Amino acid sequence: MVLGGIVSVQIGSSFAKGLFAQAGPGGVVFLRLVLAAVLLLLVARPALRLLRGVGGRQAITFGVCLGGMNWSFYEALARIPLGVAVTIEFVGPLGVAVATSRRRGDVALAGLAAAGIILLTRSGSVDLDPVGIVLALVAGGFWAAYILLSARVGASLPGSAGLAIALLAGSLVTAPVGVTSLWGSLTWGLLLAGAGVALLSSAIPYSLELEALRRIPTSLFGVLMSLEPAMAALAGWVVLDERLGARQWLAISLVVVASAMAALRAPQAAAPHLD
Repeated sequence: MVLGGIVSVQIGSSFAKGLFAQAGPGGVVFLRLVLAAVLLLLVARPALRLLRGVGGRQAITFGVCLGGMNWSFYEALARIPLGVAVTIEFVGPLGVAVATSRRRGDVALAGLAAAGIILLTRSGSVDLDPVGIVLALVAGGFWAAYILLSARVGASLPGSAGLAIALLAGSLVTAPVGVTSLWGSLTWGLLLAGAGVALLSSAIPYSLELEALRRIPTSLFGVLMSLEPAMAALAGWVVLDERLGARQWLAISLVVVASAMAALRAPQAAAPHLD
């Protein structure tokens, strides 16, 4: 489930970047979230009473994080290559893995990841927009909050109800910038493309991740998610023809290794089973 979600979301991000010229990052992220929300609301059909409980409040907070994460990531993606953006953004899940471990060696792992990110951002062969780097770091902060909240939402609400509520909240958060970007440019073709991005980047991977977190320890989840920067770089190369140099691939590898080792060293918490 986790690996399928990783592949899906990176292919979706590659396709989304191709739509920026027509709808802008804000318009694409709004289409992605609102269409995914409509789809999951039709499938999950969450009861309105769920909004009044703790789970509903957690799902709404989760949705705000989703909206912020996706908006800042797409704005970064408009300025820097996909593989670079995801690698920098990965400071979020890496920070969670290190923070949940109490071992001294994790400081060294954090340093290894930091060295990879510094090497990535200071490489002369790829011209990186500093605003894009900052936005990717902001997305990483939201990603950390997403990881911490996703397990709680999955444990509090049944099936995909929590995710459906979260996507609706995320689409409302991004509505102002999304509607502004789409005004006068929305076509049936763009709507269809947005639906594809919504499936690949939101509905499919988020559903798979929530179900995976019900079945596997969070440490194993973190190890598998550490493959995301490499998959993003590969998707950017295959779909967008974004070619990275040897130094960039080395930097991505450092972050992947540091993230995987940090996740392995994190406490082995059993995932909740809600069947």
